[in-house]
Amino acid sequence: MKRTADLIGRLFLGFIFLYEAYDATFYYKANKEKMSAYGLIWNQDWLLISAIVFLILGGTLLVIGYRTQLGSFLLLLYWLPITFVVHAFWREPFDCQTVFPCYERIEDLRRLEATFFMKNIAIAGGLLMVFANGTGSYSIRRIFATAKVPRKKK
Repeated sequence: MKRTADLIGRLFLGFIFLYEAYDATFYYKANKEKMSAYGLIWNQDWLLISAIVFLILGGTLLVIGYRTQLGSFLLLLYWLPITFVVHAFWREPFDCQTVFPCYERIEDLRRLEATFFMKNIAIAGGLLMVFANGTGSYSIRRIFATAKVPRKKK
């Protein structure tokens, strides 16, 4: 049961980041506009392309179970700064109505951003668990290590 739960958890984590890479690629221009709204104006193309590379590489490594420590480290390098920049609910003055214009009260926006922040911290905790515990039994690396290669007959 532990091995199966480890595999499913790793797949869930990996697919979050692969979807994020798809979204960042498909909505490239909108993401650059949102980066400007959050004050990230320095070298936006380089930041966004490197984020997409980190997301694809890290997510793929998590899903296939090969070098998951490297993959989780790359994802943490992306995920933690984004969490503290985008979901900074403690920031004063709290001006998030450019991102969520449907919310009229600042308290509702602050609660929403706090929820997003805590969700991202929980995902970072999952990545740290993968970083600390490794792949588990179901992974590409384990399959290659235990595969029996037939010998050549002389």
